[in-house]
Amino acid sequence: MPTQSPLAPGSHTGVGKKADAASPQQEASQQAPGEVTVVDPSMVKRAVSAAALGNAMEWFDFGVYSYLAVTLGHVFFASGDSTTQLLSTFGTFAAAFLVRPIGGMFFGPLGDRIGRQKVLAITMIMMAVGTFAIGLIPSSDTIGVGAPILLLIARLVQGFSTGGEYGGASTFIAEYAPDKKRGFLGSWLEFGTLAGYVGGAGLVTLMTALLSTDDLYSWGWRIPFLIAGPMGLIGLYLRMRLEETPAFAQLEREAHAKEKERRQAEKRIGVRQMVFGQWRAMLFCVGLVLVFNVTDYMLLSYMPSYLTSELKYDETHGLLVILGVMVAMMCVQPFVGKLSDRFGRRPVIGAGCVGFLVLSVPALLLIRQGSLAAIALGLGALGLLLVCFTASMPSTLPALFPTKVRYGSLSIGFNISVSVFGGTTPLVVTALIGATGNKMMPAYYMMAAAVIGGIAVLLMSESAGKQLPGSPPAVETEAEARKLTGAAAAR
Repeated sequence: MPTQSPLAPGSHTGVGKKADAASPQQEASQQAPGEVTVVDPSMVKRAVSAAALGNAMEWFDFGVYSYLAVTLGHVFFASGDSTTQLLSTFGTFAAAFLVRPIGGMFFGPLGDRIGRQKVLAITMIMMAVGTFAIGLIPSSDTIGVGAPILLLIARLVQGFSTGGEYGGASTFIAEYAPDKKRGFLGSWLEFGTLAGYVGGAGLVTLMTALLSTDDLYSWGWRIPFLIAGPMGLIGLYLRMRLEETPAFAQLEREAHAKEKERRQAEKRIGVRQMVFGQWRAMLFCVGLVLVFNVTDYMLLSYMPSYLTSELKYDETHGLLVILGVMVAMMCVQPFVGKLSDRFGRRPVIGAGCVGFLVLSVPALLLIRQGSLAAIALGLGALGLLLVCFTASMPSTLPALFPTKVRYGSLSIGFNISVSVFGGTTPLVVTALIGATGNKMMPAYYMMAAAVIGGIAVLLMSESAGKQLPGSPPAVETEAEARKLTGAAAAR
């Protein structure tokens, strides 16, 4: 079996082009079914960078929204007490997650039909527009009820576009990465998430320290959202320079061969088949995403408000601690990704589930103790456990589904789970604490999520080091490709 030869760094591979119009160089890089893909290192780096930047922009916005929850409640929900304002702000935050499955159902199948790169460019534009628009909305003191309505509309635009973002970005990296490094390269997607959070937290902390309360309420809160415009243009430029993934390009070439009509019909697989035709993988996806996102939103989105509103901790100090935890997570993220390549995804994710089940209560008790050292230790422990998920999920989830439905099925399963469980975490936990008066609710909520995630880990198959379902093996060098093809010929 021939291999796909890598081109010189910076050159175009021709993937994603039509086979009947390919240049000689493009024809040399094409592959027939069953071939081994030799990845282009420069293209892999660009794919990882573009995907990670989009994730960074998405979570920069969500991080800023969470960290400014008290301020946004005052600006957009002026009537009512502080608890009502906070609940209203988190309610609007959660509303965006209600349309994420709709966005996933729209963009996911579209990405399987017209290509990953095109759809990721569209979602980037929509995210930037939605975030930038929030920074332009007048306060409720100026236009009354129109302010929260416009905020809700902007959040819905963000939620709809985000529905196609994570599934597409993780699919993009997974389909570009060599099989033996998929965990390491996928970990950089969530590195982008943490970078976005760090950027958002750092900016909010700086504004909180430098601006008076009146300045923050009147105009300062707009700054982080207006930054989304330039960020979006940079991300769009990077994504427009990318070519289609080798796995999708192979599907394209097969669609132009003798079985064109049948292949084209396969590419138009409906949402029903993407869900029920992949029901087992979909259940694993929902369970894994549940534990991933409940713990993620609990630590990175809810804890800043928990420290301030429930424990009456100084807002600036609380943000600085969260910022330090996220920086620590970024430092270990790639190394845990490598561990998932070496030892497997299941051991790494399983360790995170066991850790949250055992340590959630002790960690929250430390946080509630109130001293800076205790809060840092408790949050740090939860952050390091969370890395077990952030470093391994971007490579684990795409491997659940075959190429022809990967973007669609992953986007639908991911966003259903995020919408029902992840994005509602701040709202649900705030309401539970209000209803019961029990400030240990965050720990119990994380423990319940860990049990569900642990069940999924026990039942799923290991995917580390293996080719993606429906895709040929992917390697870094032609020597590896020759070794694989030689072994196949011997069999």
